[in-house]
Amino acid sequence: MAQGSGSATRGLALGGLLAACLLLGVADAATHRVDWSFNADNWSKGKSFRAGDVLEFNYDRSVHNVVAVDAGGYYGCRSSGTSYNSGSDRITLGPGTSYFICSLNGHCGMGMKMIVNAS
Repeated sequence: MAQGSGSATRGLALGGLLAACLLLGVADAATHRVDWSFNADNWSKGKSFRAGDVLEFNYDRSVHNVVAVDAGGYYGCRSSGTSYNSGSDRITLGPGTSYFICSLNGHCGMGMKMIVNAS
């Protein structure tokens, strides 16, 4: 029995260590306020992003939206992804490249789109 309880104690310790590491990762996440405007295609240039970071889009929902699209949707200004329209959207980045456009009134074609690369 002593061996079993020692294994359980080690398991709890490892579980606690894993939980602490996950919490530290969350604590390292940054929130980035996006300038969601007609020059958004330049906003992310020169900035560093990590998976888990949050993009905060604030805009007038009566004239804009945010759509998470794939590369084809970004370059073709096609709204084929998840649409957000609260005017205060918080989107958590995954690893890799994320693409966002405004799908209203031709705004994407006027530069209201953005690519974000997260490590």
